[in-house]
Amino acid sequence: MASQTVQRELSRYLEQHPETRFLEPLMPDINGILRGKRLGVDDFDKAFGNGLNFCGAATLMDSKGNTFDSIPYGNNDGDPDVLALAVPGSLAPVPWLKTPTGQFLLEMVELDGSPYPWDPRNVLRQAMQPLYDLGLQPVLATELEFYLVVHDGEKFIPRVPRIPGSDLPQGGAQFAMMEDLYDVDEFINDLLNICGEQNIPASTALSEYAPGQFEVNLHHVDDPVLACDHAVLLKRAVKAAARKNDLAATFMAKPFADTSGSGLHIHVSMPDDDGNNIFAGTSSDGEFSNKLRHAIGGLGELMAQCMAIFAPNANSYRRFAPNAYVPSTPSWGPNHRDVALRIPLSSAANTRVEVRVAGADSNPYLVVASILAGIHHGITHQSDPGKMVQQGELIEPVVTLPVRWPTALDTFDAGTILPGYLGEEYHKLFSRCRREEEGNFNAEIPAKDYEWYLRAV
Repeated sequence: MASQTVQRELSRYLEQHPETRFLEPLMPDINGILRGKRLGVDDFDKAFGNGLNFCGAATLMDSKGNTFDSIPYGNNDGDPDVLALAVPGSLAPVPWLKTPTGQFLLEMVELDGSPYPWDPRNVLRQAMQPLYDLGLQPVLATELEFYLVVHDGEKFIPRVPRIPGSDLPQGGAQFAMMEDLYDVDEFINDLLNICGEQNIPASTALSEYAPGQFEVNLHHVDDPVLACDHAVLLKRAVKAAARKNDLAATFMAKPFADTSGSGLHIHVSMPDDDGNNIFAGTSSDGEFSNKLRHAIGGLGELMAQCMAIFAPNANSYRRFAPNAYVPSTPSWGPNHRDVALRIPLSSAANTRVEVRVAGADSNPYLVVASILAGIHHGITHQSDPGKMVQQGELIEPVVTLPVRWPTALDTFDAGTILPGYLGEEYHKLFSRCRREEEGNFNAEIPAKDYEWYLRAV
């Protein structure tokens, strides 16, 4: 039984960390934000036994941590509890705290033991089940971009590298500049140490295409839910390591108007029950296998109705700009960073598709659920991917995806394929929550309104 497994896990952990005073159970909400509480010693056994009581509406919070008025959960239904169980294998130290503390992920279940439908981990499980029913086992990894930022007394700015021997900022994007990594060596060292202690399989660290922007890659795993667990825990680790170094880290999609946005890129390959990657090989009339072409066709077919998930916030849509490696049409091709669906260079066994549309602010569980839905739809309907973009080909800027928040929500609502994978009720619930947040965001009067219009109109 899973409960016996996690009970043994707790016992082993406390034997290794007998000084532990607190445990922090963590649960991703609809935005992918981890929410939780702090447990004292007397409550350790609850989460690793029969479960904790946890308010069910905690999975349905807006970006400011408020419940939604437009749904019957939270303020409108008395905010009832559901059960929250420890996720096996997720218990790990919190090394950045002075007080000895551990953390673990939660999964939500109804009081009768059935999966809680509003838990993003359960939504992903539902969406990936059709691929398992075909005898396929998705293998995937995430790449997350982020900025290190400081406050100059008036505004947040990127933590720009300095020219050695001076306080002068280093100009230019300086992509893959090793000195930029040296400049934040203590942060990277702290981050990798945290990842090591928390079993987060971080690999490559890269200075990205803007000053103060970085990317950390994670290893491929054969469990999509675990891959997304790694992503949300990496975000928590990045923010903790930044704070330890008197910095802040942000995964906003577009924190600065004049520099690159930050994305969440998903790499997916598709082994069958025998371990053979069905994306490998070639077709009789093309460079890539029919299964890969059909999967890409399905991803392209669903992409417009998935945009509300790939770009869930107002700031998300500022990322879609020309010459920013942010695709605005469902293009595809090999070894080309301007396309939405890229086939990276790899061995045949590792042939995969990289989905490059989502922002770093998105919920990885829902993003991956949408991607796996597109792949399954494409394979089972033999979807046509359309014309391939050749390596090195110049792409004319074309916008066919909804790159404005209200339009993306309209397209999401009109979609007829995605609800069958996410669940009809969750699909409706997601839309109502995001529409309410969109309305609340636009109801506030920003300073820009006064700058532009107070005197002029």
